[in-house]
Amino acid sequence: MNILRIFPFLTFLVISFSCFSQNSVQQKILNSFHSISSHDLLKITEELSSVKYKGRLSGSPEYLDAAKWCASQFEEWGLKPANNGSWFQYFPNAYSEVYSKGSVVITNTDGSKTELLFPDDFMPGSNSASGAVSGEMVYVGFGITAPELGYDDFKNLDVKGKILIMETGIPYTKNDSVQGKWTPYSYHRYKFKNAIDHGALGLLYVGTIANPNTSFTKGFVYAHISENVTEELFSASGKEYKKVKEQLGAFQMPSFVLNPKQKVTISAETKNFADSKSCNVVGLIEGSDPVLKNEVIIVGGHLDGQGYLGELFPGALDNASGVADIMGAAKALAQSEIKPKRSVLFILIGGEECGLYGSKYYSEHPLFPIEKTVFMINLDMVGNGTGFYVSSGKSYPEIYSHFETANQNFLHRKMEASEWRKSYSRPRSDAANFENAGIKTLSLWTSGGVFPVYYHHPKDKTDVLTPEIMEDAAKLLYLGILGVANNE
Repeated sequence: MNILRIFPFLTFLVISFSCFSQNSVQQKILNSFHSISSHDLLKITEELSSVKYKGRLSGSPEYLDAAKWCASQFEEWGLKPANNGSWFQYFPNAYSEVYSKGSVVITNTDGSKTELLFPDDFMPGSNSASGAVSGEMVYVGFGITAPELGYDDFKNLDVKGKILIMETGIPYTKNDSVQGKWTPYSYHRYKFKNAIDHGALGLLYVGTIANPNTSFTKGFVYAHISENVTEELFSASGKEYKKVKEQLGAFQMPSFVLNPKQKVTISAETKNFADSKSCNVVGLIEGSDPVLKNEVIIVGGHLDGQGYLGELFPGALDNASGVADIMGAAKALAQSEIKPKRSVLFILIGGEECGLYGSKYYSEHPLFPIEKTVFMINLDMVGNGTGFYVSSGKSYPEIYSHFETANQNFLHRKMEASEWRKSYSRPRSDAANFENAGIKTLSLWTSGGVFPVYYHHPKDKTDVLTPEIMEDAAKLLYLGILGVANNE
């Protein structure tokens, strides 16, 4: 692989621009740069956030429809299918259809009933079994049984036939090798299995965030509840939630049985599809240089969202915005009169919300050799803000300098970067799977949020986006990628 020089191709563009005619190479580059518009990007985001795709839940027919629409745009703009003539890279992806919001009804100590409200008090479980369960409640902290770490949230508790209240996460939060020992216990699927293995009937998972990254087990009904609801349940049992959380953070395992007069009924209406599949959308701009075209730059972001949980979760910011930015850059590069010398692979990734399925599949089945992959840049939630943040940018100056120069000379946004740091926690972004495969990986984010971020929430609509930052993100991609691709 050719070593990329730190002195960027774009610096030459800026210095010499005034010396060339309107038909110069630099002007041709800027013609495509100026073709990127916030209006077009917002239209893409509106399309992907529309009800016909039902929140783009990976594995669902509606997700596959969204993937086909994106591929049709790539084809219209002149990209080529990257997977042996196909636009798609398929992989197994079970999912659950949620037909209604279901319900969570609390029986209070005085016998009265309180029905929780969606979405502030509760959200349905994305992979809950269908049906209803009722019972007494037991708080089990993080729901972890780790004898080698001297930790057991279930110690001296009988939870058979009970409804558990459980926290996400683990008690150890420092990013070091010790956390690596705790990480296997941080996965939602582990927690659910451990609850079932202990005989639990159902689960109230603390935190009102829609989450398809869980597991389906026949007969196991669950829902998510807010911390405010948890606090009220604790108070009725003579406990202060804040103090219990402090004990939990201090490894004290403060599990307890709630007042037996308190009961809960969780109802869900779902169907699980265990044998479904999803896909990555893969579009290619082949490099123009006969030698350098064998090297590839990957631009990616997840296409999938949280789906439909009795109400549409549009997923506009997360991550229709990032996909729109990528597609804007893809169109500009494909239609530019100045072609990239290295190949550029655009990958719209499936299964991210379900557990990084699509990026894991690509890293295990790459379409270009890993050693020929120059770098990957990942976009997630790049649609609300006033500035840019590039994680790991400082660790790869031969790459980041192209983006930095493009911003300084054409976009003038506040842009910061960080160095790469090894993470011992469970991977939470597609970028992690590319990193673990040995690929230099950067992630583009926004900073300086303008609107509230409705994370995994039905209010994640296009009206909380800033289209101007999306336009500049696509322009930053276009210039930065072209700079790296053409730097010999």
